[in-house]
Amino acid sequence: MRDKLIAFFGLCAVSFVISSPVLAHHSMSMYDLNRAITLKGKVTGFSWSNPHAQIHFDVQDEQGTVRRWTADCPAPRRLSKTGWSMDALKAEEQVTIIGNQANDGSNVMRLNRVVLPDGEELDGYLR
Repeated sequence: MRDKLIAFFGLCAVSFVISSPVLAHHSMSMYDLNRAITLKGKVTGFSWSNPHAQIHFDVQDEQGTVRRWTADCPAPRRLSKTGWSMDALKAEEQVTIIGNQANDGSNVMRLNRVVLPDGEELDGYLR
């Protein structure tokens, strides 16, 4: 009986070690969560799809250079709980997007909130 118990706990430990990388999928370590940035830009696309929705938008700097950005959002089911719908953003619409930029300095961010042209705010995550 003791050998079976040891084998059982050993199997549990091995299963835990093997399956732990699955939990890493939702890590936010790639974003600078200590600093939020605010960008104003024009929506070029809104992907309402699993596992995560995405907002694609163009931001023009002071010199007139346009940079394409992507805001990674929660899943559509989660967004819908904060008031979003699949037609919440429209192409060519000017919006303000607040989020956390990727640590590598690329034009990718984790969405916190979007401010629509009429002033309405849509949260990316429940506050």
